[in-house]
Amino acid sequence: MKRDKTKLVNALRDRAASEGFVAFGIAPGRLAPLAGARLRQWLEDGLHGDMLWMESRANERASPDILWPEVKSVIMLGMSYAPAHDPMILADQEDRARISVYAQGRDYHDVVKGALKRLAGWLAHEAGAGVKVFVDTAPVMEKALAQSAGLGWQGKHSNVVSRAHGSWLFLGAIYTTAELEPAIAAGDSCGSCRACQDICPTNAFPAPYRVDARRCISYLTIEHKGPIDPELRPLMGNHIYGCDDCLAVCPWNKFAAAAAAHKAFLPRAELVAPQIADLLTLDDAAFRKLFSGSPIKRIGRDRFVRNVLIAAGNGRDRGLITQIEALLADPAPVVRGAAIWALSRLAPDALLRARQRLLTEEQDPSVRAEWALVDAQVIAC
Repeated sequence: MKRDKTKLVNALRDRAASEGFVAFGIAPGRLAPLAGARLRQWLEDGLHGDMLWMESRANERASPDILWPEVKSVIMLGMSYAPAHDPMILADQEDRARISVYAQGRDYHDVVKGALKRLAGWLAHEAGAGVKVFVDTAPVMEKALAQSAGLGWQGKHSNVVSRAHGSWLFLGAIYTTAELEPAIAAGDSCGSCRACQDICPTNAFPAPYRVDARRCISYLTIEHKGPIDPELRPLMGNHIYGCDDCLAVCPWNKFAAAAAAHKAFLPRAELVAPQIADLLTLDDAAFRKLFSGSPIKRIGRDRFVRNVLIAAGNGRDRGLITQIEALLADPAPVVRGAAIWALSRLAPDALLRARQRLLTEEQDPSVRAEWALVDAQVIAC
């Protein structure tokens, strides 16, 4: 029986490779209690920000067998999205917007989930086992499971680090009722390195292995729906969707070959270094067209333009003033508020000239709060 299971696992590994997975491992269907305890402490400390769904199903996240009592094994898989270019190359190019590497190609949810379903279907047929597939949209602790399955360890930036693929892995999980031999869990190999901690623009790491989502640029530009904390805006630079800084500086990336990246994640040319000026003009239809098939589409045009306005305010291009002024009257409050902030940085005199007319008409409390910030700055000066 053991030999048959070994053959099954070997065949499964081969099929996984044919689907584009470069990392494969098996974890037991139960996580150590410490994983759940760390999650609960993180939630109790409020470091998850507005991601309230993490609270509501925290117990199910704590271990696979709580989510699905019949699970015996978890097959953990990884697809590489290692970039061919340096994600930090745009850091000083104020006219260009920085989009996270993972979002420059096709939506990984669709790619990874499709491959997982085909692989799980084969396993169900061959082993007569029950299966469920997950790609970070369910209460599953993929990172802890990946470490348990030997794919890599959770680095000090809290993401998985692989000896072979660095910090560039998309993770997927297949829960199964089949009893498969688990791999040896990966050990931590970060050592004394703290490059990911030191590079973070917003100081989002209160301690190694612990991230405060409320300060994380990825969270702020993707998950956070309202106005971004004014204290953090100047620190965001030209990041408009996600942030690769802590991943990009990981020393283990030197072993990650861009050639291993799944072809679906190859960057679209127009998303590698887009002009901030072009992105400020996007209406909803143009936004949907530009980001069709991209994970960026899910945040919607209004949040996206909010992010672009913050990048514009962090630059020094006065050629954007006219475009920003037009957005002071945008239908979306979150856009109007961000436009006020951006213009206060680039052309405060123009903003103050428009203040009386616009403030009189403004009904949204969040936008009025932005005007109050402008007034406070004028008084302070």
